[in-house]
Amino acid sequence: MSELKTNKISTNDQNNVAIDNALNLKSYTTAQRDALTGMVAGDVIYNEDDGTIDFYNGTGWFATSGTTFSFSVDYLVIAGGGGGGNGNASEGAGGGGAGGYRNSYSTESSGGNSSSEATLTLYPSTNYSVTVGGGGTQSGTGYSDGGDGSDSIFSTITSDGGGRGRVGGNGATGGSGGGGGADGASRTGGTASSNQGSSGGNGFGSGTSNYRAGGGGGGAGAVGGNAVQQQGGNGGNGLASSITGSSVTRGGGGGGVGPFQNNAGGGTGGGAGSSSGGSAGSGTANTGGGGGATGNNSQNGSRGGGGGSGVIILRYPNTYTISQTGLSLTTASVGSDTVATITAGTGTVSWS
Repeated sequence: MSELKTNKISTNDQNNVAIDNALNLKSYTTAQRDALTGMVAGDVIYNEDDGTIDFYNGTGWFATSGTTFSFSVDYLVIAGGGGGGNGNASEGAGGGGAGGYRNSYSTESSGGNSSSEATLTLYPSTNYSVTVGGGGTQSGTGYSDGGDGSDSIFSTITSDGGGRGRVGGNGATGGSGGGGGADGASRTGGTASSNQGSSGGNGFGSGTSNYRAGGGGGGAGAVGGNAVQQQGGNGGNGLASSITGSSVTRGGGGGGVGPFQNNAGGGTGGGAGSSSGGSAGSGTANTGGGGGATGNNSQNGSRGGGGGSGVIILRYPNTYTISQTGLSLTTASVGSDTVATITAGTGTVSWS
């Protein structure tokens, strides 16, 4: 037999029941709610998965409000870096620009030394889209540009792929801009996406072919170096983040190069230029670093370096558990938080 216990129930002037204490509805998960039988229209429960009050209208369950549970997620979203160009005896080649760099963690900088972005407010049992951008392709073995990096995406956050290094032309725009090439005229470095990176360095043009040199690719934290006579520009420096619990620098630009000598260094994660006849250094994987440029008299099968792939790092309270589809994802505990590092793939993440 059912038993009703109460300290006080009274009625007001309109004959409605008054309850002094808070009303505590029976709590069910969504699965438990859907397994109930014998319901009638007007039955009400508390949905502990979604944080909603659900009612049965005679044919199905419906929530009276949107999801009320939410939690905060910090992110570091880095796109793929651009590839470096491949010059020849009369053309200077620019280094690839770093992938776009967007960061919400603590008070750390986003790309181009801009302010940290706003933390995202997310909800359990909701799928959020994820894409980790690949690095730009290496240049061909002949006189040619590198490839642009690909975008990285997490939910509403998109970081733009790094701009490719050019040969005999202006550097490509991107998260960070690619280095400008050089022929008879100096070519400008590519511009960067706002609050994602830095511009590429300018090439050095001249009527004397062996004076020409390409600019360095822009980095997340600094512009690419401008080339000078016979000397390619260094790749711009990256930025450091401690979102994983330790400080790591990512997003350096690739180094530019002249036709014969004087290689330029890459920023952290970015490839160095090469004029020795061999292929230039590629950007480091999962840093969004730009590829280094190459250039020499005979080509000899040399190629500019490819851009480094991007990465997405998420930090959230350890009271939530992440799941994924289509992604390469690992987790680690850092204090009261969990850090998820996504190194490849296109898919979704959700939390419970």
